[in-house]
Amino acid sequence: MQTAPGASLSDHDDPTTDDRRMPPTRRIRLFVGAALVVFALDVITKQIAVATLTGEAPQPLIGEILTLRLTRNPGAAFSVATGYTSVLTVVSIVVILVVIWLARRVRSRLWAAAFGMLVGGAAGNLSDRLLRDPGPMRGHVVDFLELPNWPVFNLGDSAIVVAAALIVLQSFRGVRLDGTRARA
Repeated sequence: MQTAPGASLSDHDDPTTDDRRMPPTRRIRLFVGAALVVFALDVITKQIAVATLTGEAPQPLIGEILTLRLTRNPGAAFSVATGYTSVLTVVSIVVILVVIWLARRVRSRLWAAAFGMLVGGAAGNLSDRLLRDPGPMRGHVVDFLELPNWPVFNLGDSAIVVAAALIVLQSFRGVRLDGTRARA
């Protein structure tokens, strides 16, 4: 009920809250949905890349802007830590579990989407480390997208980068996991 004519019926006009706060069931669906979509797209595109690009020369997809080049990466981003694939596997598992634990507190659409994309991308790369050659905990991640002057990557990597950007955005905006804003 309005306390005065023209007064807001909700707290959406309160500058200390995120106007994208949502009930727990909707944020869980958004989080899980984003994770599953990213994971599925990552796995499917990697399967297609391996099936169609193995033994093939790099193929331009969008002129000289985007090329399909199949590589298998035993390390992390930019081929860092190539000798530590089993450690990277454990780190991926820990990151996924921590994000899932944190996601229980999320009440913001952007936080839910970001955490879902992060989990989906990390799970896609983790599945490569667990299931691909040379063996469990040592598997190489399939990468197949190449931009000029940039390392080859996959859709899971892209989702992780977008998730990181959304997390940074929410942090700079002062939006907490529960959707409220930190006071200046």
